[in-house]
Amino acid sequence: MISWSEVYNVLVAMAPLYFAMGMGFGFVRWWNIIKPEQTNAIGQFVYYLSLPLLGFEFISNVNPFHWNYRFIAADAICKLLIIVLLSLWTKFSSKGSFGWLITGFSLCSLTNLVVIGVPLLKAMYGQLGVDMVIQSAVFQGILWQPIVLFLMEFRRSKQVLYVSNPRVNSGHPSFWSFVKALMLKLVANPNVIALFIGIIWALISSRYHIHMPRIIDDSIKIVSNCGAGTAMFCVGIFMAIQENILSCGPKLIVLGLVLRFIAAPAAMAIGSIAVGLRGDVLRIAVIQGDIWHASVSWCADCVLHDIIELVG
Repeated sequence: MISWSEVYNVLVAMAPLYFAMGMGFGFVRWWNIIKPEQTNAIGQFVYYLSLPLLGFEFISNVNPFHWNYRFIAADAICKLLIIVLLSLWTKFSSKGSFGWLITGFSLCSLTNLVVIGVPLLKAMYGQLGVDMVIQSAVFQGILWQPIVLFLMEFRRSKQVLYVSNPRVNSGHPSFWSFVKALMLKLVANPNVIALFIGIIWALISSRYHIHMPRIIDDSIKIVSNCGAGTAMFCVGIFMAIQENILSCGPKLIVLGLVLRFIAAPAAMAIGSIAVGLRGDVLRIAVIQGDIWHASVSWCADCVLHDIIELVG
């Protein structure tokens, strides 16, 4: 049974994040301190600097040689199960589409592990929770996010081919054309770069017991310490600049809630039990599979689907 002290620890960990989100909302919607045309600059700072350095700080300080590979296998089983189920739904349902396959997989599988997951699981399970969240974040960044980008680029390439030749009902774009575009996007993504550099440093540091020079470590920390706060601040800004906070409609909101908070943890539980995870490790695995992007995660994914459909 969860004690009141544990509930309080979770509130202590999460309240500052949502305070930052509320400030971002208020600065734009209520107090007009930040103008809508200025919000892009703040988003660029978070995307290109504070959030990548936050991820690098967490990842570079783990020991990959002590990872729980059964947990990683459980995560892979979860993702593959989701892909299979969504593919079947897309194929046999009249309402299914390739766009919804991408959106559904993103909503079920990609979680806000660094910003939300680390403080939440640290408050609940200590360092064990942090270590497992970082493991999941690494594989999400190097495997699952590129798969989503690959699917999106593939669909975009097919639509471009169709627009250029409307008489063709279905096109098969050049393999290398969209793979090249995908690689360029990955190379230009600062979070992916930070992830790869972080895991390389973690491997070298753990293997040879090398410590990062303090001048470099402190330079990273002075920016990364504001990463979670500025990220949530940007979520508040994103909410504030929308005409309607819940713009995608009640039916899509319910669908998003079911996928995020029921389907995702259920699939993770199946994968975890299949590989024999038990105790706190099982609980952490299921909880991290249920971590939301932010308070408007389902709306963001509905927007993603709308964009995909508009491109089509």
